Amino acid sequence: MQIIKCLLFVIFCYPSLYGQYYFPSAHGTWQQKDPGEYSIDSGKIAEAIDFAKKNEYSGSKDLRIAILRGFSKEPYHKILGPTKKRGSPAGMIIKNGYQIASWGSVERVDMTFSVTKSYLSTVAGLAVDRNLISPKEKVSKIIWDTTFDGNHNSQITWEHLLNQSSDWSGTLWGGHDWADRPPSKGSIDDWKNRAFSIPGTQFEYNDVRVNLLAYSLLNVWRKPLPQVLKEYIMDPIGASSSWRWYGYNNSWIELDGQRAQSVSGGGHSGGGLFINTLDHARFGLLFLNDGAWKGNQLISKNWIIDATTPSPANISYGYMWWLNKKGTNRFWEGVPQNVFYASGFGGNYIVIIPDEDIVIVTRWLEPSQIGLFVKKVIDAL
Repeated sequence: MQIIKCLLFVIFCYPSLYGQYYFPSAHGTWQQKDPGEYSIDSGKIAEAIDFAKKNEYSGSKDLRIAILRGFSKEPYHKILGPTKKRGSPAGMIIKNGYQIASWGSVERVDMTFSVTKSYLSTVAGLAVDRNLISPKEKVSKIIWDTTFDGNHNSQITWEHLLNQSSDWSGTLWGGHDWADRPPSKGSIDDWKNRAFSIPGTQFEYNDVRVNLLAYSLLNVWRKPLPQVLKEYIMDPIGASSSWRWYGYNNSWIELDGQRAQSVSGGGHSGGGLFINTLDHARFGLLFLNDGAWKGNQLISKNWIIDATTPSPANISYGYMWWLNKKGTNRFWEGVPQNVFYASGFGGNYIVIIPDEDIVIVTRWLEPSQIGLFVKKVIDAL
């Protein structure tokens, strides 16, 4: 009898070991549990939520203003895609699949900026799982137009695009690679005439090159990436029909005789993924459960391992997922090092805490406070 009791305790407290996560039904109400059922301190969870509310992102709610101010150093920067005024702080905390806390308007659709990159990475993972591409393969093998011409660009692999170490040189949708987050020193002449880094050796966060990945994947899938994401991920996890994934007003191409838009990997110039908190939480739960949903493997566990493995050029970055690694300026003190997360401008996050079977989604939290907020949640456990 004692053995049975111990087994039931382990199954209840560590459901992922037995595939016992709860998964919300499509378009249904997310089942809730009191934190106390998991011996979680409800008072400390309430304190963490109060902290998130009080530390709202300080930028304008008119995101056109926030974007233009946030990237004011960039020459020629323009808003080319849709934007939307943001809401107030919102979020959810998921334990073993159950909702144990929420705040704000979780059904409100908002821009999510570079959290989009983790969704884009997933579309690449789906292509890898189907042997359409290989991370170590040169992109020029498939994308044979002029995009990857030249001795430098022709050496770039899919992995280099995914971990932002390609140092691709060029212009896409009117955006110049050198004008996207330029160095703090120097001038346009210095930036344009820079020396190239060998692909794979130098990390540089650069949305032009992320959009290049989206363009390249569009040519691989030969249909709009939002359709791929919807068919293979969002519909199977029961996401709402309210999310949208946009590109720019000038990012349209002709593909197999049809007009198709190449989407952006964030809202840096507008566009990107517009989505609600509930759908983010479903996406996070899929990754917490190693790519499986109700027994169906939607994306391989191997891909998730690869996507959350430190890159040679930046140990705190995988395939468009951030990693909590000690010794970097991204490290969150008091938070396990196997935590990984999607991060976007304005304080948008999907945080996966594997050791605790927890997903946290938070919107419009002052970015400098995210580490302390996550630690407050962990301290409640």
